[in-house]
Amino acid sequence: QVQLAESGGDSVQAGGSLRLSCAASGYISNWYCMAWFRQAPGKEREGVAGVHANGRTAYADSVKGRFTISKDNAKNTLSLQMNDLKPEDTAVYYCAYGCRGWNAGTGWNANFEYDYWGQGTQVTVSS
Repeated sequence: QVQLAESGGDSVQAGGSLRLSCAASGYISNWYCMAWFRQAPGKEREGVAGVHANGRTAYADSVKGRFTISKDNAKNTLSLQMNDLKPEDTAVYYCAYGCRGWNAGTGWNANFEYDYWGQGTQVTVSS
């Protein structure tokens, strides 16, 4: 079992920045992948950014150049630095743990490939 806990969500003005964190605990492999997803009201959960165990990263087109994902293997933490936030970034942000999507070819952003999820943290961006 893996437990994930997100933090850092807040309300900000458009153009502002936030840094989300996700602490992983429990049975953590020494070779693991993680990702950030988000879900806005009335919309499906979508992948925001992912990081493979080998350090490779991937981003949704909508956040490229604005968001940066990073993973600290020593601390078992995942971060998402979000800059130049826009109202359309408003959502609940979730971290997820697992490499299946990367390895199976379904993609890092295939949410059905992740077995472990955090409870989410709310990000609200006002114009």
